[in-house]
Amino acid sequence: MMGKQLVKDKSIVVPGEVVAEGRDFILGPGVRREGNQIVASRVGLIHFEGKFIRLIALSGRYIPRKDDVIIGRIKEILINGWLVDTESAYPAMLNLRDAVTEYVAKGSDLTRFFDFNDYIVCKIINVTPQMFVDVTTKGPGLKKLVGGRIIKVNPNKVPRIIGKKGSMLNMIKQATGCNIIVGQNGVIWIKSTDPKMELIAVKAIKTVEEESHVPGLTEKIHAYLEKETGKKIRLQKE
Repeated sequence: MMGKQLVKDKSIVVPGEVVAEGRDFILGPGVRREGNQIVASRVGLIHFEGKFIRLIALSGRYIPRKDDVIIGRIKEILINGWLVDTESAYPAMLNLRDAVTEYVAKGSDLTRFFDFNDYIVCKIINVTPQMFVDVTTKGPGLKKLVGGRIIKVNPNKVPRIIGKKGSMLNMIKQATGCNIIVGQNGVIWIKSTDPKMELIAVKAIKTVEEESHVPGLTEKIHAYLEKETGKKIRLQKE
């Protein structure tokens, strides 16, 4: 049976929308196969290039907001602080006064606090109309991250990954024993003494990101975690 294109090329589609039918299509990013159907995984612009189908996501990058707690990466060391990559179009400034409590002499080596490419949990304390962003590492849970692994997800999917009252994230933590911090900018830190458990957590989080619109997702993640970890896990309905 020949494949059939069901939507126009370069049209906007939504998650779960059927864009084509047939087994002879080659799938690119943003689409997946469900039986004989090919469906969109996210909101985006669908492209048909012969038998190749791909989707360009329309959901934009993270936009910094005051009071967001994010995971940033040190990209530059300045005289009075650090420039932080916020995984957005707008880097943030971490001033010395917002990072350390001790006295730091002018010209000191700031790498003893934060070095190039260090990841930090920080809070956005100011965003100007011109999108100049200031962050702090002073406060509960704000710190430099040591070890572990970093993954990145669509920031629009962060609420689903956390779940209602933290239910989804807590289930993944309970099952894997991993320490997990989710930044509101879509950067996630995962750490465990067992690399296998880190990988299980990564796959669970990525599945939530990709299938956030799918009914029964909580039950699917619960079953996956029980199977992979061999543990009985309490299912908290969302």
